[in-house]
Amino acid sequence: MLDFPTQCLSIRIFLESLVVALLDNISKSWHLLDLQFNIWKQITLDYIGKELLVRTTANVVGDDLVIIGGGAACYAFGTKFSKPFKVNLLPLVPLGDKLMPTEKNANASVTHAENAEVLTQSLVLNSEAEKHQSVSYNRVLQLEKKYAKMGKDILKNFGWLDLGRKVYTKEDGLYICFPITEKFSAMFLEKQDQYVDAFEEGNDTYVCKPFTGGGVFLNEVSCSIALNFLKKCGATNLANEVDEARKSSKSPFQTMNESIALLIKQKDLTETLLEELPNRWERLGDIVVLPASSFKDPIWDSISEELWPIVAKSLKARRVARQGRVASTGTRDSTLEILIGDNGWVDHRENGILYSFNATKCMFSWGNLSEKLRMGNLECKDEVIVDLFAGIGYFTLPFLVRAQAKLVCACEWNPHAVEALRRNLELNSVPDRCIVLEGDNRMTAPKGIANRVCLGLLPTSEDSWATAVRALRSEGGMLHVHGNVKDSQESLWTAHLLKSIDEIARTEGHRWEVSIEHVERVKWYAPHIRHLVADRSVEECNTLEKAWSSVLYY
Repeated sequence: MLDFPTQCLSIRIFLESLVVALLDNISKSWHLLDLQFNIWKQITLDYIGKELLVRTTANVVGDDLVIIGGGAACYAFGTKFSKPFKVNLLPLVPLGDKLMPTEKNANASVTHAENAEVLTQSLVLNSEAEKHQSVSYNRVLQLEKKYAKMGKDILKNFGWLDLGRKVYTKEDGLYICFPITEKFSAMFLEKQDQYVDAFEEGNDTYVCKPFTGGGVFLNEVSCSIALNFLKKCGATNLANEVDEARKSSKSPFQTMNESIALLIKQKDLTETLLEELPNRWERLGDIVVLPASSFKDPIWDSISEELWPIVAKSLKARRVARQGRVASTGTRDSTLEILIGDNGWVDHRENGILYSFNATKCMFSWGNLSEKLRMGNLECKDEVIVDLFAGIGYFTLPFLVRAQAKLVCACEWNPHAVEALRRNLELNSVPDRCIVLEGDNRMTAPKGIANRVCLGLLPTSEDSWATAVRALRSEGGMLHVHGNVKDSQESLWTAHLLKSIDEIARTEGHRWEVSIEHVERVKWYAPHIRHLVADRSVEECNTLEKAWSSVLYY
């Protein structure tokens, strides 16, 4: 049976689920019950403002005890009221393993709050150890944010904080990482039962003395006690991630160049091979895609088992591939070659749309990003759209996901692209608003239903211009016609397109006004060759114009 302290004001406080604290208003002291050892411990409080704790309200907020109210009225001596104040509870938690019933480990002093402001913010440890900047060391001490201020004070006052490096945060500020000295790092990593021997032997200077300023302080704290306290707060000794990143400040190209140069030297190969290293590459999901012009010499094949892992590590990639030219077949198959990795399936997110496809089977163009975004920004809520060259959903998905088209008829004849298209419709939750028409669009495309038709084929889609006209409603609509055009022949191309669409429409029995609303310059396809998209508006003529046109036509 434990002896219960007498004359206590019954304020119960739970600290780390192992300590119960009672505040004694008569002796102005804490009575701490360590539930782990079943030992009572008394800590005296020094009230600078001589606060009265009679008729107070106390609540634990985080690591602090907040006390509001208190006071008394006397006919002879007048009235005394206490201002609100708070006590940081962490310094009152038993920090060592040698708790004795009569031990008085520390004194806590609490200053009153001026203008009802919070007074005490953290534990401050004042060491007589020499304050000097220690030699930089590539380790940090990680603490939860709630213990950061106290941890910093401990490290700083014992000379454990490396002032030559900066503090940084991790996981959106949840953890704070403090740079520490080499000596402290080595001692911290030692076993718990070695702390006292390691720190206290011959280290009498590492004993904190009372501090005369404001706040909450400990009267006698040794290095081992402070170290154990950091341990209780969950402190972790880690490598300095910021310094590691700065050390590897070389560009990926420099890293790759140096590593491959060493490999070439070891294999006794000519240094001219380094001229074939790529200085640019693209990322497709987790695949780094090298240009087709890189590593062309057959000699590279003789060291491929060592070469490609070096490239992957230098570029921080799980998989590496080399781009090939798009096959000249009508299905425009990809010739991407996987250099390191198990398969070519990749997930690529663009403009909030997920594209999943086998990069070794299906073509994908990074340069069309702006055009896909432009199509996605159109107002297509009540429209039916026919995409004559859907592929894996390059423009079909922006029409559905972003432009909110009512229905898209997607025509595609590459079976690998059709597989990816169906998969992407499911992944983007739009399969119910798309009809996939597999095969030659000249045979499968619907007629007379479209508000707009997309013809996204390069270098030209001219073979399907008549198909596009037939797909439009009788009232007309919009054609988005892609093509590769010499920069000096843009006007000739647009004039040819305008004339051709008009002639096709007349052949189909339509009397439409054909005009050019806009010409989009998407990208340079090759030197002096532009990828253009012409927006062709096709509208039905009014009655008078139609009659006059009929007279002229006949």
